[in-house]
Amino acid sequence: MYRTHTCGELRGTDDGQAITLAGWVARVRDLGGVIFVTLRDRYGKTQLVFDPENKELVEQGKRLRAEWVLQVNGTVRKRPDDMINTDMPTGEIEVVVSSIEKLATPDTPPLLPEDEFEPSEEHRLRWRFLDLRRARMQRNLRVRHELLQTTRRYFSDQQFMEVETPFLTRSTPEGARDFVVPSRLHHGDWYALPQSPQTYKQILMVAGYDRYFQIVRCFRDEDFRANRQPEFTQIDVEMSFIHEDDIMRVTEGLMKQIFEDVIKVPFPETLPQMSYAEAMQRFGSDKPDLRFGNELVDLTDLFDGHGFGVIDNTVKAGGKVIGIHVPDQIKASRKMVGEWEAYVKERGLGGLMPLRKVDGAWPGPLGKFIPEPQLEQAVKRLGVNTDSDLALVAVAPAPRVHEVMGMLRLELAREFEWIDKDRHELLWVIKFPLLEYNEEEDRHVALHHPFTAPDPETFEQYKDSEPTKILSQAYDLVWNGEEVAGGSIRIHDQAMQMKMFNLLGMSEEEAKNRFSFLMEALQYGAPPHGGIAFGFDRLVMLITGESSIRDVIPFPKTTQAVALFEGAPGVIDEKQLRELGIKA
Repeated sequence: MYRTHTCGELRGTDDGQAITLAGWVARVRDLGGVIFVTLRDRYGKTQLVFDPENKELVEQGKRLRAEWVLQVNGTVRKRPDDMINTDMPTGEIEVVVSSIEKLATPDTPPLLPEDEFEPSEEHRLRWRFLDLRRARMQRNLRVRHELLQTTRRYFSDQQFMEVETPFLTRSTPEGARDFVVPSRLHHGDWYALPQSPQTYKQILMVAGYDRYFQIVRCFRDEDFRANRQPEFTQIDVEMSFIHEDDIMRVTEGLMKQIFEDVIKVPFPETLPQMSYAEAMQRFGSDKPDLRFGNELVDLTDLFDGHGFGVIDNTVKAGGKVIGIHVPDQIKASRKMVGEWEAYVKERGLGGLMPLRKVDGAWPGPLGKFIPEPQLEQAVKRLGVNTDSDLALVAVAPAPRVHEVMGMLRLELAREFEWIDKDRHELLWVIKFPLLEYNEEEDRHVALHHPFTAPDPETFEQYKDSEPTKILSQAYDLVWNGEEVAGGSIRIHDQAMQMKMFNLLGMSEEEAKNRFSFLMEALQYGAPPHGGIAFGFDRLVMLITGESSIRDVIPFPKTTQAVALFEGAPGVIDEKQLRELGIKA
């Protein structure tokens, strides 16, 4: 056998035992003729020592290089108390080497896993097989594995059935673009890779599989985005004969299991719920970060109607005046304020107006136009200490002013370290709009997807007049400002589903052509059902404290959707093109 123990296994109780290890050389140290080598595998590290009396073996030790692969025979020796390395689980022992065998002697690698220097992400992705040897990446993938096992155990214990759905399916573009696959056997026809198993899991509900889950790969051909991947993993869940509260209860049960088994921290007894409208007004985001305050404050009623043209005209057109409290920054320089103003201008606002009281006066345009009683009320509403604090105010059309000021809130939080990274804040965002209007396409589109059930009351009230005021039976779980799961109650009535397609600008013929299999299934007794999908990669990112999902995916793509290690996407040869019917 190549090894009797792993490099993270040996302890003081193994003193005197003859063992065999195998792994990679992490470090070689020559301390005056005594050679120490750190051997590494994915389980940990063990220190090897070469007896200086064995000259031949010492010479072999001196010639070892980083990342060589070795098999080592030796004897475990307990270290003296004053020599124990408390930074290593194996630190109370060392292995006195009796023989070594070189299993691989590679060239000097372009990326050394033991380097303290952090390589560029491009370099790491190019040499991913070496990057994956680093302790940080091994920890992340270990957490990913633990989360997979926790998820499967939880849903199995809750009597869910894991069912695999097809990867080669029919293209039903709605929102992001499909990745398509040509058919060799049916020239001119194409498969699509699924953006989600949505229609399949609904059909499973029609088939009577009332509790389904799947840890599934999904594919979206989206434009370049910093923290998205063209292929990603989600935990997909669907249930029959349920209401929204039932889905939330099951979801919270999984999160509780994750907190207890993986993160090792208590889970809150109850999670707050917030409407989409309230989240946008208070935080400018449908995924608010509750780990810090500094919420958006509406100052429209205080600042409107005082002859300040930019405010009066914008408010008359339906705009809002929104402020943010910035503690301890009353002396913020013109340069700093200019940088914040440039930030909001890049995102579509006209500018920012500082609000602060200096030597009893209110400098700037707000002090010039707005009466002092209103300014005093504004700082009180914002929670500003006029001796030390600053507020930033913007006026612009709603909801854009809320969205951009919400982005500024997060930017300031990062800049001034307002976020307590040890806190875990979760909430449900509910009562989303069913539809939004897409000006480019000149039609309404589904805010979530076209199978989301509308709120019955607002549907009847606004379906013929103001469709964007219809609410949905949708819900998102937000954790520390990241949406980690989203779902909805589904439409289970064929006639209602057709009404939804009509609202989206689809004719009956087009709807039946694109979604014939689902419409047919709904015709034969669909139960009330709903579900949720967790962004698995994002969950792992939050658990590990990483800032990018690329650091928790074994072989990710770049932000340009390129696989640097494998060299994908790439060209295919003429013969393949002809076989697929793409080229004559």
